[in-house]
Formats: sequence, structure tokens, C-alpha cells
Amino acid sequence: MKDLFKTKFDAACIVLIPACIGINYLGKLFASVLKLPLWLDSIGTCIGGCLGGPVIGAVCGAANNLIYGFTAGDNITLIYALTSLGIGAAAGIMARLGFMKTFPKAIITACAAGLTAVVISTPLNVIFWGGTTGNVWGDAVFAATQAAGMPVFLGSLLDEIVVDVPDKLITLILVYFILKGLPKKLTALYEADAEIERLN
Repeated sequence: MKDLFKTKFDAACIVLIPACIGINYLGKLFASVLKLPLWLDSIGTCIGGCLGGPVIGAVCGAANNLIYGFTAGDNITLIYALTSLGIGAAAGIMARLGFMKTFPKAIITACAAGLTAVVISTPLNVIFWGGTTGNVWGDAVFAATQAAGMPVFLGSLLDEIVVDVPDKLITLILVYFILKGLPKKLTALYEADAEIERLN
């Protein structure tokens, strides 16, 4: 527990951050080009969080949104940098607590990351977009809730759940197998009990 937020900014982490941002960028482009009902923009964020800890995960997530938003002219992505920050932190915390060591625990991590995204994104959706997410499947659910006379916030919450929870399930399953496939010598570079420099 004492190592939960410990972070080291050595060469391994300095290389990890841009690599994870690149993975995020490619995932989002892939989902966008194929018009998938998923985001796929958190794979790198979760890898960064699981390897480097919650601070690295948060940095990867927020930086990815800012870079993609400015380079692609996507203002929506800029607003959700806070969500990506939360996802990276959640994945990092769960990993530090041992929830990426087995497949069933990775599913729990996915649920935690998904619910974090839902909690952060829902108010943003309501404030900036009237409750919608811009995702076809999620917004279909939102439209149905509004047709049924449900409150906007509840409709937006269900909209987010339909999109973010499945997205994070797929993301963390991929991350679990990616991490399992990495050499032990590589993952050992990011272990929290190694020589660490604090942020403060």
C-alpha cells in the first residue's frame, strides 16, 4: 500500500510515456476510421498505469487527449483529458494492488476503470453535449431514455455505461495479455519496490 503512488522518472518511464501515447493515438484512429462503437484510446494509458503506476498512467492518458485533440482538431477529445487521467490512475492503482496478476482480477480492474470513466464523463456529457457521448450505440440508448421521459443525467449515465464499460473490458483484456507477453526483465524495470524517486 505504501508504494501505491510511488513514481520513478528514469529512462524506462521516459521511454514508456511516449510509447503509450502512441498506442493510444493509433487505437483511437483505428476505432474512428472503422466507425467502431468503442473508443480504444486507453490501451496505452492502461499499459502505462499498470507498468509505471497511477501517476504515469494519468500522465499518459491526459497527454494523449491533449495531443490528439490539438493535432486532429478534435475539441471533444481535449475536454475528456480529465477522464483519461482518471482511467490511467485507476488502472495504475488497481495494478499496484495486484489486480492485474490474474485474468479474473484484470476483469475487476476493467470494471474499475470503466466506472471511473463513467463517473467523470457523465457530468461532462451533460454540461457540454446535453448528455450525449458522440458514440452511436451509447447515444441510441440516450435517445431511448429521453423518449421514455427519463432525466437527462440518468440517460447520460446509461449512455456512458453502455460504451465505457465494454470498451474498458476489451482494453484491459488486451493489456493483460500484452503485459503477460512482455519479458520479465522488462517489467521488472517498473516494479514499485525498485529504487524510486518521489515527485515531491
